[in-house]
Amino acid sequence: MRWRFGFILVVIALAAACRPQSAAPAAQIMPTRALLPSNYRLEDAERIAREWLTQWQNGDLAAMHRLLSLAAQDAYPFENFQAAYDRANETMTFASVAVTDGTGIFREQDSVAIFNYNATFHTRLLGDISDTNRDLTLVVDENANEWRVAWTPDNIFDGMTNGAQLVANLTTPNRGNIYDRNGTILADQNGRMVRINVIRQEIRDYPNCLAALATAFDQDVTEVQARLEARPADWVVELGIVEPAVYTAARTQLEDLCAAQFGNMPARRYIEGTLVPHILGYVGYPDADAIPALEAAGFNQASIIGRAGIELSWDETLRGTPGGSLSIVMPNGTVLRELTRTNAQPARSLWLTIDADLQAATERIVSDSYRQAQGGWAETSSGASVVVMDADTGAIRALVSYPYFDNNAYNVFPTMGRAQALRLIEQNQTNPRHPEVNRAVQGLYPLGSVMKTVTATAAADSGVYALDQRYTCVGIWNRDITRYDWNNGHGTLTLAGALTNSCNPYFYEAGYQLDQADPWILPTYARRFGFGVPTGMTDLVEESGFIPDPDWMRESRGEVWTFSESVNMAIGQGFMQVTPLQVTRWFAAIANGGDLPTPYLVEQVGLLGDALTPTTIPTLTPINVRTEVMDTIRQGLCDVTRAGGTADFVFRNSPLQSIGVCGKTGTAQSGGPETPSHAWFASYAPRDNPEIVVVVMVETSGQGSEIAAPIARQVLEAYFGTVSYTHLTLPTTERV
Repeated sequence: MRWRFGFILVVIALAAACRPQSAAPAAQIMPTRALLPSNYRLEDAERIAREWLTQWQNGDLAAMHRLLSLAAQDAYPFENFQAAYDRANETMTFASVAVTDGTGIFREQDSVAIFNYNATFHTRLLGDISDTNRDLTLVVDENANEWRVAWTPDNIFDGMTNGAQLVANLTTPNRGNIYDRNGTILADQNGRMVRINVIRQEIRDYPNCLAALATAFDQDVTEVQARLEARPADWVVELGIVEPAVYTAARTQLEDLCAAQFGNMPARRYIEGTLVPHILGYVGYPDADAIPALEAAGFNQASIIGRAGIELSWDETLRGTPGGSLSIVMPNGTVLRELTRTNAQPARSLWLTIDADLQAATERIVSDSYRQAQGGWAETSSGASVVVMDADTGAIRALVSYPYFDNNAYNVFPTMGRAQALRLIEQNQTNPRHPEVNRAVQGLYPLGSVMKTVTATAAADSGVYALDQRYTCVGIWNRDITRYDWNNGHGTLTLAGALTNSCNPYFYEAGYQLDQADPWILPTYARRFGFGVPTGMTDLVEESGFIPDPDWMRESRGEVWTFSESVNMAIGQGFMQVTPLQVTRWFAAIANGGDLPTPYLVEQVGLLGDALTPTTIPTLTPINVRTEVMDTIRQGLCDVTRAGGTADFVFRNSPLQSIGVCGKTGTAQSGGPETPSHAWFASYAPRDNPEIVVVVMVETSGQGSEIAAPIARQVLEAYFGTVSYTHLTLPTTERV
């Protein structure tokens, strides 16, 4: 039957062919675009479009290129295709792209389809860039026998086919200034460096230009050439930054050979490089692990950020928020369109708690003390520190770490010149005194006899000792080994008198009695008073110190705690380690009646000329010691500088006697018998209404009364303005 059906069809066809034709053919209805016949389905075009966009979101440029039409692949080999995306991504600081549907897909011709979509570019420095109503063109590639993407540079951004490029103009706000509490500038952006810009096609003598640029930047010619040729020949390329002396020497040659253009760039400057260097710190390029967070904040790896000190801890405030624009620009400079723009937020400046005049005077006092002690204790002393702090608030008025260094040398663009800066850095890093270390907050030392203030407070407050506890100091103590006083004995003393005279046997016995009551009493009180724990200051990196206890002795050393450890700790020896800042905080609590202030260095932030914002609400932590105990401790300390106390001879003729200075000398053994002791003096003044705390620590120098107390006297006199600063010549008397 099948052959018969076929035969009928043939007959019908032949009959139709034999019919006579009319003179004029009838009008024919042409099919619409949607009705055009095709062997390639529109849904297949959509599938290719979505796959291409998915690979773009995945960052797989090779997979994207494989989906291009063969004609597009020939016109844009993969190397060129990849370079176009890499260049665009670098310019916009591309992080990722997200694609959403637009109006869908339609057939423009039988073999041409358009897929409409929206793209959001996530960038590291310019935020999110929304580009809507984008068209992706797909064509039937008969050689590939399927739909393919008809790619041109317009698929990066519309308008880029005719040689246009993305141009990013980033605006980084000038770094904020740093002032002292009275408005004296400590750090600003008034240092000047020079940018060098070159347009490759305008270079008059390419080989010699490259040589001149390499000399100016102190780099290989190949490095300079690579940077220059990474951009189109008609583009302005910023090649780098040089210091003013280099610019002066190279300017004429660079103008003649390279047609170079120059621009000023502000650079960080520390007005007095050796004033507060350990506080201010310095700026520099970020470490690799910090770059992602910086880019998220709008910066890049070439940004100058804080690297140490206040510059580091307050970097976000000082650097502001960058802004910028991204545009599509024709080779002749015509801007086709601006894709995005964000406004920079100005950096804010800082006002410190530091008094620059007091800081400068304190630094001179310490320097002069070392200079005048040449041939004596200065030969063995490796360094010193002084902390001056408000007794009620914790605001630091001066913080000195000796030796000093010039932090201008550590900047990326040192105003002194790179060669001199490198020499200074090398000297600092090879100096056995380690001037880069901030001894006030990072130095760790035994406390010596200053620890007797902690022992006395713990003994009295815990009830182990009565406030009028008496002990006859005969010069030796031998419950474990024979231990000696620093003189031949002081007779019978009360708790306050033992502090005034710094009687060792009294405190050997106190350490023993505390241990017998409970070996945890003294370590617990020491930590309660701020030792062996961070002070809470966030402006500088500090050490926590260490207070030993029975658990540590067992777990770390495999030994049993004995009363000898408590005896050693009672006079500030043994395994304990403290920082000068911790001692300052403890003496502030003694001075103000029992509250440990949290130290801080930044008082206000804001823009110059605007209302400033306080940054810190003083934080006080009660030590919860009975009032009568604190009164007894203060009585003993206030007699140290008078009434025959261990620092009487230092303060006897000082005008400070009219207001009263209360303090404690300390001599802490460190190292073997040939190593000089550390010298401490911790103090506060005035006696009746304490205002300020001064703690001096001089490493491996000798007796606290001989070395540290005279420095403290001069600092206090400078603070209260009782005398003009002069170095004091004091009698030498061996005291603890």
